[in-house]
Amino acid sequence: MKVYINIYNNLLSMDFSPFIHYLQYEKRVSPHTVEAYSRDLQQFSDYMENCLDIHNLTDIGNNEIRTWIITLLEDNQHSARTVNRKISTLRAFFRHELKSGRVTRNPMTLIRAPKFSKRLPEYVEARDMERLFDQELFDDSFEGVRDRLILELFYDTGIRLSELRNLRKSDIDLNLQTVKVLGKRNKERIIPIGKTLTDLLTKYMGYYPKNICADNENYYIFVTADGQLLYPKAIYRIVRKYLDMVTTIDKRSPHVIRHTFATHMLNNGADLNAIKEILGHSSLAATQVYTHNSMEQLKSIYKQAHPRA
Repeated sequence: MKVYINIYNNLLSMDFSPFIHYLQYEKRVSPHTVEAYSRDLQQFSDYMENCLDIHNLTDIGNNEIRTWIITLLEDNQHSARTVNRKISTLRAFFRHELKSGRVTRNPMTLIRAPKFSKRLPEYVEARDMERLFDQELFDDSFEGVRDRLILELFYDTGIRLSELRNLRKSDIDLNLQTVKVLGKRNKERIIPIGKTLTDLLTKYMGYYPKNICADNENYYIFVTADGQLLYPKAIYRIVRKYLDMVTTIDKRSPHVIRHTFATHMLNNGADLNAIKEILGHSSLAATQVYTHNSMEQLKSIYKQAHPRA
């Protein structure tokens, strides 16, 4: 909560706090999203006040917003993708302000987002994931078993970093072989797990630090050797460390393993709607991006196999 109070205090005369409060407590978006929206709005406010000498929302029209967008695009530090995200922030903000009656018109109605080439989600090849788990890369210690479990959970379930980090012992049902995940907007979903992951979870609990209560059902699963909850950066470093050993793709992060899970599931015949439910996507459109990876694989196979390709 304190981090958002600091953000409010940094805002100038354009007050974005009602919108941020709406995101936090009504939309219940993730803290990461709230921070991103806050940064975008602060940048927008700074430009309006310092470059255009505009200090009130009611004085902002589509021409002023276009000027800001052009400035962002001319700055080599902002890609079209980044600018589109900032435009989405403004769309959501002005819709909220119009509905709340703080503005009488929406200056975003005539704004068109710049086009950009869509990048396919990067993923690790199946043979590289097999190498990751087949090789003796993990020590037979608390940290070694924990690190392997982190990678196995990411790959076997497709969960997000924040979802994995917040898993508690009570979320794991070894008898039913399921994991309960609290996703975006506090939506719960149940994900099935296989015997390999179930056995690894059982082994990991036997390695749990002796100075914490392993029988406490509400205790976090992923902790340090002294029982402290793992930081997101620590999980990120663990994932990158082991992916560095098996792949040379540019991005080696927890989210890439999420992409890998979805792509491999689709390539092996899984139903798109089932993948959507496991990933916790609210819309099928978000899941359909992985069909492009499958199509690229089909094209590659076609070119290799067909004599006239």
